[in-house]
Amino acid sequence: MKQYLDLVKFILDNGEKKEDRTGTGTISVFGFQTKYDLRQGFPILTTKKILFSAVVRELLWFLRGSTNINDGLKEYTPIWNDWANKDGELGPIYGYQWRKWEKFTCDAQGNKCSKEYIDQITQAINLIKTKPDSRRIIVSAWNVADIEKMALPPCHAFFQFYVINGRLDCQLYQRSADVALGVPFNIASYALLMTMVANECNLTPGNFVHTLGDAHIYLNHIDGLKEQLKRIPKALPQIKVAKKNALDVRFEDIELIDYQHEPFIKFPIAV
Repeated sequence: MKQYLDLVKFILDNGEKKEDRTGTGTISVFGFQTKYDLRQGFPILTTKKILFSAVVRELLWFLRGSTNINDGLKEYTPIWNDWANKDGELGPIYGYQWRKWEKFTCDAQGNKCSKEYIDQITQAINLIKTKPDSRRIIVSAWNVADIEKMALPPCHAFFQFYVINGRLDCQLYQRSADVALGVPFNIASYALLMTMVANECNLTPGNFVHTLGDAHIYLNHIDGLKEQLKRIPKALPQIKVAKKNALDVRFEDIELIDYQHEPFIKFPIAV
């Protein structure tokens, strides 16, 4: 995971001070790209511990189309607790847009309209299977009409699959990237998603391309990241996922093998 450490070092060396929504303050750069080849091992940080069980729980929660932390998320990880309302609801965030993008169909006079839903994940998998050369295998969480209804607008806004020579690649565009806390989680999550989809489509998971917009380090995360830069990366683990359709995979179907890591580093979350 040298690529991640290079990103951290680049921001520390070249980032400019920038105010932010939370009032914490950041140093940031705009526009950065890293690549991780899953054939070399599963891309999860080894210079600090990542709670992989939380990565898995959140991804499966998204893939169910869930938007409420009480739907099998809250009891395992507090990731979304600070943004949920008193009932645990977050509005039409990632899972809703991935699985239930709203579409309205009206008659010629515009009088009778019915609401339908687009399952973007299912559509993407079907395209991979039937039209692997397509340049339109895209899933978007950035639904402009729904932004104001969301507790937090999507940071990882949209992703695209690419099929070539029996390999499945994926590129994610992330408009806002919390480098200390969010980015390591996002890398592992999308690498796992790639693996699940590749399994279903009889492809080899290949390159995860992570394109960042505002890549920032919160000022109260600097010391922890400097400590992390002193650590030596360990060999990457392997991932094992049961041979199932991606949307049928459950928590117990996923195993991270031989994950060796340095101790956890605690970073305060900026809300």
